[in-house]
Amino acid sequence: MRLSAASLITAAALASIVFVPLVAHAADDIAVSITNHKFEPSEIKIPANKRVIITVTNNDATPEEFESRTLKVEKVIPGKSKGIVRVGPLKPGHYPFVGEYHEDSAKGAIVVE
Repeated sequence: MRLSAASLITAAALASIVFVPLVAHAADDIAVSITNHKFEPSEIKIPANKRVIITVTNNDATPEEFESRTLKVEKVIPGKSKGIVRVGPLKPGHYPFVGEYHEDSAKGAIVVE
């Protein structure tokens, strides 16, 4: 069976309509910034059992590390740049994180509900 070019284009268009929304909602995006060696917001609320992407923007001139020993996550974010941290899916609970280079001031938590 041979398909015409119009049939192939129509099939491709229909497939993209169905497929794109599923990909776009595969993970939630959360934005966190580091300013003056502090995370803002310092508490992140995310839904249970969902994969989440955290975009960390480091506004400071020096590097900082997003680290969570509980989640076994370490990501160095150079000064004046962004980094991506992926977490989950997680069970409900409280998951602390710190900026390893400034643990005294860069503290936060992920609260999973």
